[in-house]
Amino acid sequence: MNIELARVEERSARFAALADPLRLRIVDALARSDLSPSELQQQLGASSNLLAHHLSVLANAGLVERGRSEGDRRRSYVRLVSGGLEGLLPSSTVQARRVVFVCTANSARSQLAAALWSARSSVPAISAGTHPAERIDPGAVDTAERHGLETLSGPPVALPDVAEAGDFVITVCDTAHEELAATSTLHWSIPDPVRAGTADAFDLAFETIARRIDELAPRLQPA
Repeated sequence: MNIELARVEERSARFAALADPLRLRIVDALARSDLSPSELQQQLGASSNLLAHHLSVLANAGLVERGRSEGDRRRSYVRLVSGGLEGLLPSSTVQARRVVFVCTANSARSQLAAALWSARSSVPAISAGTHPAERIDPGAVDTAERHGLETLSGPPVALPDVAEAGDFVITVCDTAHEELAATSTLHWSIPDPVRAGTADAFDLAFETIARRIDELAPRLQPA
């Protein structure tokens, strides 16, 4: 089989996976936020068996993947595969007065996300934590500097101290998402680089956050 034919068949399989209305609704939901299977069930009104079947079809087509929660290890989050739906995601825009990135300690992922967002969007952004640490992790500071962002500074802050009505809240930490329950607007399931403590782990988190921001920023307009 030649390469061109293989690519056509791969594209055909992905379009076939999207041909079912419920699977398309799943993809639309995941285009906005990573979700646990139970959250998908609640949003879509589907039974667990039916949802499991459709998630399996989408996974086999290379469109979605699942990762274990770093908070409650009994949970998992479903997310779109990077690049799996280029040009096919919903393009509608949303207005936001301010974006608030949240993780548990506000020492790494949320700090990097707010700095990245500020470099790519005119919508203001801040970061906060559900249980803020005493300082920003040195690995996050080094990562920001290596990637040409402004130096991260200032102590981590608690979400209740900075939260305002109308905030567009994005959790970048499974534990924070599970603590905040339905109060976050979106969730991005980003592995914690502080646990590994390596430059590679921080670079992976940075690159994942950057990709998610590049996808969302054009669709989020100032309120």
